Amino acid sequence: MADALPSSDVGRRLRHRREELGRSLEQVARAAALDPGYLAYLESTPEPEPSRATMIRLSVALGTSLSALLGGEVLLPPGQHAEAVPAVLVELDRHTCLELLAPGGVGRCVVSDDRGPVALPVNFGLFDGDVVFRTAGGTSIDRGALGGPISFEVDHVDEALTEGWSVLVTGTARTVEDEAELAAVRALDIRPWAPGDRERYFRLAAEQVTGRQIRQP
Repeated sequence: MADALPSSDVGRRLRHRREELGRSLEQVARAAALDPGYLAYLESTPEPEPSRATMIRLSVALGTSLSALLGGEVLLPPGQHAEAVPAVLVELDRHTCLELLAPGGVGRCVVSDDRGPVALPVNFGLFDGDVVFRTAGGTSIDRGALGGPISFEVDHVDEALTEGWSVLVTGTARTVEDEAELAAVRALDIRPWAPGDRERYFRLAAEQVTGRQIRQP
């Protein structure tokens, strides 16, 4: 799981660029006027909080841009500026896929409506190995999620490293109506970004779970 779940995106970019240059922690830290222990902390902690000045010094020491270290240009579709390099495609097992989904976040619910198959973004959480999301009554997801198999997809792209992963969950969904179960899924604190009343909770049974990851060799 160390490869599938990095300590942080910033830490991975720092370590990747340093190793790409063949430099030690001490060499980069000295060039950036930092303590080597602090640089090691930035590379390994799950939630680094370096100052902008620190990141600028590191970008100079590593011969790259601040934007590259921070994963810049986030408003652009991914993959536009990444350099094509040889990579390894790895199949992920079910356990690893669920570990990647465990923190929750934003995924795409794939259902069918009058237009055919559609993929719609929703905020989600994971409950006992199943995907839980909220929506409003009468939406495309509300109409399409019941009565047949649906899919749910989550991915992550690191353009600076030209790496990424994708997980696909397929199964049947149902609305959560039992009071005890409803209280449990509400405790996930799923907060939809979209406005409006979104109090219908859906639970997608993860009957098939597959995933792939692109890694640099």
